[in-house]
Amino acid sequence: MTGVPEGERSDAEDERHPAREDLRAQIHARRVDLERQFEASRAQFDEAQERINARTGRNLLVAILIGLAFGGALLLSLLVFKELFMVFAVVMAGFSSSELAAALRHGGYRVPRIPTVISAVAAVPAAYYGGAAGQLVAVLVGMLLVVLWRLAEQASASVRAESGSLAADLGAALFVQGYVTFLATFAVVLTAADGGQWWTLAFIILAVSADTGAYASGLAFGKHPMAPVISPKKTWEGFAGGAAASLVAGVILALFMLGQPWWFGLAFGAAIFLTATLGDLAESLIKRDLGIKDMSSWLPGHGGFLDRLDSILPSAAVAFAAFHLFG
Repeated sequence: MTGVPEGERSDAEDERHPAREDLRAQIHARRVDLERQFEASRAQFDEAQERINARTGRNLLVAILIGLAFGGALLLSLLVFKELFMVFAVVMAGFSSSELAAALRHGGYRVPRIPTVISAVAAVPAAYYGGAAGQLVAVLVGMLLVVLWRLAEQASASVRAESGSLAADLGAALFVQGYVTFLATFAVVLTAADGGQWWTLAFIILAVSADTGAYASGLAFGKHPMAPVISPKKTWEGFAGGAAASLVAGVILALFMLGQPWWFGLAFGAAIFLTATLGDLAESLIKRDLGIKDMSSWLPGHGGFLDRLDSILPSAAVAFAAFHLFG
């Protein structure tokens, strides 16, 4: 057989082995260096997350992911198949009314949860297909249902309350219907109108812009508390940032989405910003009086469904009025 003599082959292999070992050593060193850089970057990221979480009181990354998921579902329901918005609204109204009823029960008010949720869910299709009249009828019937349910509970000795406590319970039950069901169904009636889905999308974008602008500005520059007793984390710097974001977004949406003049965008943006801010403060006041931090823990990084709707609910009524005046 022909080939390289045994002695020469061994010499060649001996020459190649050091080069191979050097290559392996370089690859190993590079891998160790990359792992070290990755661990350092991860430690810096975790440290930044901890600082942000300590400043804001929530997991920002999880909150962003959940917000994106809800935003995608909202866009799908408004822009692809409008009837899907009813499903979205049913979920939001049902969970929000259940959360508020549970929070009020935690505060000592016996609000019947079953009729509360049934009324909120039933009001959505009634408002979508029946318009403002259907909305009003559904809310009034829902109020009657929770009142009768609570009065029927008085027949049970285990839950029977004194007249003063019973009146407080009935007032709390009616409050849930007025605050969650009535305000939420304004968005449903608006969406059902011809072209109303664009107004619904616009006012939600404005409310989110107000919240995002206030959050970012407050996180970066916040020093002067706006309402320290109600919401200690809100600052005047955040208020200014939210106002600026809302005005800019309002002009852009008016010109390119709603077909309105620029001055309407300023007015609409300012109105939604004010109602969104007041809605946020109102819910903070409710939670403070009830002694709770969040309405629930259904949405990590956000709290509960109602914690995300606090600025949307009152803004829906303003958007509904603006649509009928200018739309």
